Amino acid sequence: MHPAPSPRKTSPRKTAASPGSARPGVAFAALIVANVALAFGPWFVRAADTGPVASAFWRITLATPVLAALALAGGARPQRLPASLWALLVVAGVAFAADLGTWHLGILRTTLANATLFGNCATLFFPIYGFLVARAWPTRTQGTALMLAAVGAALLMGRSYQLDPRNLAGDLMCLGAGIMYTGYFIVMARVRDTMAPLSSLALSSFASIVPLYVFAMVLGESLWPTHWGPLIGVALVSQVLGQGCMIYALGKLSPLVVGITLLVQPVVAGAVGWIVYGERLGLPDLVGAAMVAVALVLVRRTPRVAPAPATPHLTD
Repeated sequence: MHPAPSPRKTSPRKTAASPGSARPGVAFAALIVANVALAFGPWFVRAADTGPVASAFWRITLATPVLAALALAGGARPQRLPASLWALLVVAGVAFAADLGTWHLGILRTTLANATLFGNCATLFFPIYGFLVARAWPTRTQGTALMLAAVGAALLMGRSYQLDPRNLAGDLMCLGAGIMYTGYFIVMARVRDTMAPLSSLALSSFASIVPLYVFAMVLGESLWPTHWGPLIGVALVSQVLGQGCMIYALGKLSPLVVGITLLVQPVVAGAVGWIVYGERLGLPDLVGAAMVAVALVLVRRTPRVAPAPATPHLTD
């Protein structure tokens, strides 16, 4: 889960790099790599020997210096930012910390496939926010997408409860994380009006470190790991490689291509859950997952409701 929101304003040069521009194959390859890398995030969380929120703390703490270095290498330079922009970055950091911490808690309580699907539901919640801002009803296709998502989520949660009542709590946590991630997108959409994507990602990630540390301490989690491998993996594979490739691909491919490709995430996560943890998916799981997946694609392919903010791209 967790990509940065797409920019609402583009320069002429960025417009030239829009869908159909040169090297689309490279952008598509980056998109596939991003989704596969992000799908391994829940596995690293389960493998970590710290608490789940503590693993989120280390994910961001280890990745932020790398993201900052990449931003500097891309031409970003330290500069004085207005207080209002810093306030937005702090709010975004707190929202991202709440999202990531809650999602990591949910990962340990449900299947990897469900955690990935529900954690990515910000793609559905963000357009709902756009409808409220525009005071408009969704189109027929968008309404169908929301209905499919609701029915598919109900099937998945019902199946989770049948397998183990504790799984339902994990589903709800991941769904709640998706709602909090929507709040992060809403704030970051304003930040992205004036900041480049990698710079805004690095600063908002930095702002989430302290809230995640406090969150982990309040829960009484073990902070220091015995084995650093899973934490380095979730930081470099999910946060740096996944986020970095997703940011590169955004703006170079159409929303429909991005929407369809994000379906790689639950497929890979489900395969990992099946192979490593024996989490076999039954027919209700497959039908529910397919309904949610179709809903994600439909939401991405429909026109945005003006003046709604841009639809987010998931990079958790």
